[in-house]
Amino acid sequence: MHSTPQTPTLWTIAALLKWTTEFFQSKGIESAKREAELLLAHVLKCKRIELIARFQDQPTEAERAQFRELIQRRVAGWPVAYLIGSREFYLLSFDVDPRVLIPRPDTETLVLEALNRLKPLTAPDVLDVGTGSGCIAISIAHQKNDARVMATDISPDALAVAQQNAIKHHVAERITFRQGDLFAPLAPESRFDLIVSNPPYIAHAEFAALAPEVRDHEPRLALDGGPDGLAFYRRIAHDVGPFLKPGGSLLLEVGYTQEAAVRALLAAEPELEVGPTLKDMGGHPRVVTARKKPPPERT
Repeated sequence: MHSTPQTPTLWTIAALLKWTTEFFQSKGIESAKREAELLLAHVLKCKRIELIARFQDQPTEAERAQFRELIQRRVAGWPVAYLIGSREFYLLSFDVDPRVLIPRPDTETLVLEALNRLKPLTAPDVLDVGTGSGCIAISIAHQKNDARVMATDISPDALAVAQQNAIKHHVAERITFRQGDLFAPLAPESRFDLIVSNPPYIAHAEFAALAPEVRDHEPRLALDGGPDGLAFYRRIAHDVGPFLKPGGSLLLEVGYTQEAAVRALLAAEPELEVGPTLKDMGGHPRVVTARKKPPPERT
């Protein structure tokens, strides 16, 4: 049984961080030290690394009150990213709130592979299906200056956040945002060199086991993959063919137990050739790849 940490005589930055880290640990919060630092840096309007140089500073009573409120909300289950309004992802900081899923480090695997495939291409056309916060589309546009990117999402609220992030990172003029379900907002003649997606993939039976901060605060629309978690992969596999240029690539983020099922769905489509699966930093299968087969040569 964890006890409440001891109260220091002086509430310096060092003392606040020590107390909060121990308090978070007593509540079972995994990255306790990091989260304490993120919240305090947010309150003090400084970078997390700057806290070290200011260890002996004493925040004002108003700052401490704001920090206390954030601590209470975190312990009540709110994700840190929503409390501070941002999350770092692939070299950039993205604004996030409960309208969008919080970007995960695992998704950087997809961005890295997308950029590898786009590197040799000039002015490639890219589609991000279910863009959410825009983290994938914006990271690609930011790193590949000549890419022409389109991003779709069924949620107008999510698109508002994505557009805000595109403006923040100076790529808004190179990303077209369209509201609608998967490929529905596209003109029938649209063709892309690369299509990427991190679709909802949590199966209904898995919701109960999700961390409370995910289950209770992140948008269900961005998590719910249908009864078996594969609903969106079925639809993408079935509908993607006409929108890929011959030789064009499809990259799909998957839950780490879903690799075989998603590969089978893609392999069942005659237009597609399934490629390698890429692993994330934890060694789990994370990105399933496919290409559109070139048209058969005429004899």
